[in-house]
Amino acid sequence: MSTNILTKRIEAARKSGRLALIPFLPAGYPDKRRFWDEIDRLDESGADVIEIGMPFSDPVADGPVVEHASLKCLDAGVNLKWILAELASRKGRYKAGLVLMGYLNPVLQYGLEAFARDAASAGVHGVILADVPYEEGDAIRAALEPQGLALIPLVGLNTTPGRMALYGNNAQGFAYFVSVLGTTGVRQQFDSGLPPQVREGLTHAKAAFPVPVALGFGLKHPDQLKELAGLVDAAVFGSALIRHIDQGGDSTGFMKVWK
Repeated sequence: MSTNILTKRIEAARKSGRLALIPFLPAGYPDKRRFWDEIDRLDESGADVIEIGMPFSDPVADGPVVEHASLKCLDAGVNLKWILAELASRKGRYKAGLVLMGYLNPVLQYGLEAFARDAASAGVHGVILADVPYEEGDAIRAALEPQGLALIPLVGLNTTPGRMALYGNNAQGFAYFVSVLGTTGVRQQFDSGLPPQVREGLTHAKAAFPVPVALGFGLKHPDQLKELAGLVDAAVFGSALIRHIDQGGDSTGFMKVWK
């Protein structure tokens, strides 16, 4: 099944002695044309999995950097239909696993069954929906799994070990551990090292999930990856990449630093 592609990409990185790298970029950022150039650069520079954000007008989990970028994309006319059509035209182009990340509302507006069908046809391997709790996941998994799409769970500091075990029963692809309470973005608290509560949470996550565990929300410097060795299998970065592009850089330069 194609859901295994995400697991395989991350496990291949682990076997080579490194963390898998998972960059996130909102679809259509910094503009509709350059976005796909940046995705090409991420893929060519060795991203193991690429998360493509589905912009939404009420992004409750997004910090100011990602929210600003997403709203800019919405203003430019980016929507789910455009994302899937553009991905379909590029199917088979990327070595990296592809994940769509966003919120449930645009998916429901598109139509859950149609979304699952079209996302799979476009070469997507997994979906992250930040506002869908475990209790509401069954209906979504029922639509995604027949198409070979993984519904990737989001867990974090406020997720109990027992609840992580529930998520672990249905996990495919990888699990996404949210390293902070609150919204996305680079965090000052990581400057003095990985907080003890994050280490403890990651230990619970690694025990609960049969699939790789990725850490996201708060990474801003590649030196932080050294602290994650042995604790997680992959690192997700979004706000840091967006800021790098905003400051005139591109994904190739960004990946060189993070690799």
